[in-house]
Amino acid sequence: MALKPTHDLHDRRYGRNLGVGLTLAAFIAVIFGLTVVKVTRGDFESPRAATSASGTAAETEDTQ
Repeated sequence: MALKPTHDLHDRRYGRNLGVGLTLAAFIAVIFGLTVVKVTRGDFESPRAATSASGTAAETEDTQ
């Protein structure tokens, strides 16, 4: 029993799927790279730390 050769439709679909997959992988790599750069530069602050820092400053001004 011989296998049938793949149809032209399957070849085109494979090429399109490969292109979409590579584009998605490139997008994920860019987002990951930007995240790594932002964290290593020290620009990242958790929302809780930013809130407590501003709250501390406001409390100090109110008491003086």
